[in-house]
Amino acid sequence: MTARNVHSIRCAGAIVHDSTGRLLLVRRANPPGEGRWSIPGGRVESGEADEAAVTREVAEETGLSVTVGRLVGSVERPAPNGVFAIFDYECQVTSGVLRAGDDASDAAWVDSATLATLETTDGLLEALSEWNCLPRA
Repeated sequence: MTARNVHSIRCAGAIVHDSTGRLLLVRRANPPGEGRWSIPGGRVESGEADEAAVTREVAEETGLSVTVGRLVGSVERPAPNGVFAIFDYECQVTSGVLRAGDDASDAAWVDSATLATLETTDGLLEALSEWNCLPRA
């Protein structure tokens, strides 16, 4: 199957660290990845810029407002009818109180020891490690 024959669903995610180096994660409430931990993010809506999608998804899933920074990396993951093309951006929290919402059943700041105990979405740890974005605490 060639790339042009594959239905690509554009998604955007947020890589957010707090002042102590912990990483912001959400537990997915719905497929794909239901019950697993991942970074906040989701589908980019038609006509929406990645930056707007990241800001919206973080607010919906965590209650936090962020400023979107540089593109850190991208990955492709299998989707029911194609692939999710996921673009992950470095973000800084500007306001809000952390709480799980929308598609998240839980939200937390995690350090490296806690991250090691969580069931995460496929490929998350490898991508974060490759991009040097694992928790620093």
